[in-house]
Amino acid sequence: MSIIDILLEPLQYEFMLRALAATAIAAVVCAVLSCWLVLIGWSLMGDAVSHAVLPGVVLAYVFGAPFAVGALVFGFVAVALIGVINGTSRVKEDAAIGIVFTTMFALGLVLISVTPSQTDLNHILFGNVLGVSASDLWQIAILAAVAFVVLLVKRRDLTLSAFDPVHTFAIGLSPRLLSGILLAVLALTAVVALQVVGVVLVVAMLIIPGATAHLLTDRFERMLVIAPVLSALSSLVGIYLSYWIDASSGGLVVVVQGVVFALVYILSPRHGLLSRRSRKPLVQIRRPS
Repeated sequence: MSIIDILLEPLQYEFMLRALAATAIAAVVCAVLSCWLVLIGWSLMGDAVSHAVLPGVVLAYVFGAPFAVGALVFGFVAVALIGVINGTSRVKEDAAIGIVFTTMFALGLVLISVTPSQTDLNHILFGNVLGVSASDLWQIAILAAVAFVVLLVKRRDLTLSAFDPVHTFAIGLSPRLLSGILLAVLALTAVVALQVVGVVLVVAMLIIPGATAHLLTDRFERMLVIAPVLSALSSLVGIYLSYWIDASSGGLVVVVQGVVFALVYILSPRHGLLSRRSRKPLVQIRRPS
């Protein structure tokens, strides 16, 4: 079988075309957002929001509403609760994040266990990109477009706030408002990636691309290009691999992104492990005379 056959055979099936489209869309918007999350140090916040949407998805199923509605509501609720706990008590932000996301994730697991369903709700946990319908694809595309446009329009303000919040405040911008915007986009993006890799692995798509790009360049503008390109290519490779070896699609998407990160971590020309070792000065030990 030739390379052309390997590339074209999956494209004969509509479910594969929808899966590839959904994965590419999710990969791009997650990667763009991940640049800011890595820069600010919000990896744990991404984990919190992605897990906290689980009860919202289950309740949306129970009431016959779109999954995205429930996920968005609970994503915003989680962000609000973290802010309230952090702002009105001695509990620090990382502890507040841990409390909120573990509690809400556990609530989601309880709801799954007690909800009678002919649908396997475990797909919410681990993703079901091969089962994406045309309406699901439209939903993913619309939410991703909203998140992408917000990031594009506010990119300068968000970047300035990430690098220098004091200067941001001095020129009349509100760092708190910009953080709120970024958190709202995070909730949207978590919903977009939910269909592809599930609740458990969403954080990987929100962190790995930005971390990989950060090892390849020192310029943030280049990160915003490198991260989505690498993420989209890695994700598409993961979907193709899942087709040919009949394995978990979401799992392979994340595995391929992790492998790319590992290669960059070792081989990056400026910040890779090998290049750093080669630049270490040799220490000469003098023997006493």
